[in-house]
Amino acid sequence: MYAIVEIAGQQFKVKKDQKVFVNRLQQEEGSNISFDNVLLLDDGKVTIGAPVIEGAEVTAKILKHLKGDKVIVFKKKRRKGYKKKNGHRQSLSEIVIESISATGGKKKEAVKSEEKPAKKTVKKTAAKKADDLKKVEGIGPKIASLFVEAGIDSFKKLAQTDVAKLKEILEAAGSQYANKVPDSWPAQAQMAADGKWDELAKWQEDVKGGIEK
Repeated sequence: MYAIVEIAGQQFKVKKDQKVFVNRLQQEEGSNISFDNVLLLDDGKVTIGAPVIEGAEVTAKILKHLKGDKVIVFKKKRRKGYKKKNGHRQSLSEIVIESISATGGKKKEAVKSEEKPAKKTVKKTAAKKADDLKKVEGIGPKIASLFVEAGIDSFKKLAQTDVAKLKEILEAAGSQYANKVPDSWPAQAQMAADGKWDELAKWQEDVKGGIEK
């Protein structure tokens, strides 16, 4: 019996007792965790989700947190005299698959359905208050969404957030965001929070080549 399941933004084909390395999970080492985004299940008969299989669930145990091999990220802008070299080690979690169930997630799904109205209300309220973080050079729509989900929904909060915390959020979102360099984002956010738009635009023009308004 095997399943194809989505874990931390990636899809894996898993079997019972299989060990898998996934993007860093928030839970502590030794804790149990379940995943209900099961896309395909083969228990003698293949079932394909649309997009997921209702009620199916994969449970696992976190063995340890670790970092992957070091990768060199080099950026260069032609004719700008801009060069940036960074080393990166992806944060990972090693898990072992404990069980695959075709029906274990039904109760969870029911609870989620009951809580839906309250969640929608919270999201709508957050959307009204959120600042346009894309005004910060280097932050696109997806990264802005990741920060809002993490509770960083205003220029003021972004300005007060450590660069290390920003990197942690990006690394947890996957390798396509882990190579981003957020070192200047809090400083830019502070200028935006203070209403210093002209100063921010000049800084972006001088340092990064401008920002789309």
